[in-house]
Amino acid sequence: MLAKKVEDILNLQIEREDYSSQLYLSMASWAENQGFGGVANWLYMQSDEERMHMLKFVKYINDRDGKASICGLDKPPVEFEDIFKLFDAVLKHERYISNSINEIVAVCMEEKDFTTNSWLQWFVTEQIEEEASVKSIIDKLKLLGEKNLYMFDRDVPSMRGGGGNEAV
Repeated sequence: MLAKKVEDILNLQIEREDYSSQLYLSMASWAENQGFGGVANWLYMQSDEERMHMLKFVKYINDRDGKASICGLDKPPVEFEDIFKLFDAVLKHERYISNSINEIVAVCMEEKDFTTNSWLQWFVTEQIEEEASVKSIIDKLKLLGEKNLYMFDRDVPSMRGGGGNEAV
């Protein structure tokens, strides 16, 4: 059984993962409309992965006799200045999610919920991989500059980090 404080913060993470999925979906649509089909593909996959993360939280809460809560979301942005700023926003968002996961771990430690803390370690590792993957993409963008974006767009779908492909 989950402590109320743990259940509440896990439900907050459902909202954050759901928003992440919608944010990346919005970014994918923008990229596709700008002619960046490869970037759009990468972002569509990220969106699917974030939805899978959300579902993991839903199932975990319900499996532990809690009540998973699905709420409405704020609308994500639909316009982005350029591909460079878009990936900066992705990295900023992934860091936000990493901090959110760390907050949950802290609450679990405070509440002595070692089971949930252990379960969360997959997400801790996943966030390390996600941040490293996006930083690698940003590094490649910087190296290429604005004149070589065709090759970047062609290759970006293969730049996804490990993890995140397990079933719910």
